Amino acid sequence: MLSRLSIRDIVLIEKLDIDFLPGLSVLTGETGAGKSILLDALSLALGARGDASLVRHGVAQGQVIAVFDVPRNHPARALLAENDIEDDGDIILRRVQTADGRTRVFVNDQPSSVTLMRDVGRALVEIHGQHDERALVDPGAHRELLD
Repeated sequence: MLSRLSIRDIVLIEKLDIDFLPGLSVLTGETGAGKSILLDALSLALGARGDASLVRHGVAQGQVIAVFDVPRNHPARALLAENDIEDDGDIILRRVQTADGRTRVFVNDQPSSVTLMRDVGRALVEIHGQHDERALVDPGAHRELLD
């Protein structure tokens, strides 16, 4: 479960910390309130393609940290073990995006690759947008949904 999202200097957000509690969390608001920025920031922490335009105007870099509280037997933990990433509790994905287009990636505070971040992110979260039925039409995902 996503337990915390911290955003620094991404798009219009200077500083934002959100703690999520167990259960359903809903982000609502008027058009232009920033819901998409939150999802873009989360996607960045999950290994989505970074871009210098995500960094807030006038600063050198932006950062997103996503903290996940998942059971010991969660598939994301197996990915950490396979890649020699320490796993002492929460899974922490941190992405630093610079204004000149460079990016740095950390998984559990250890320097990592975007590929590993993306793989761990896919094991933790599936983001769906309007009219987005990716997993529902993927036969490979059907069994996992039923299990």
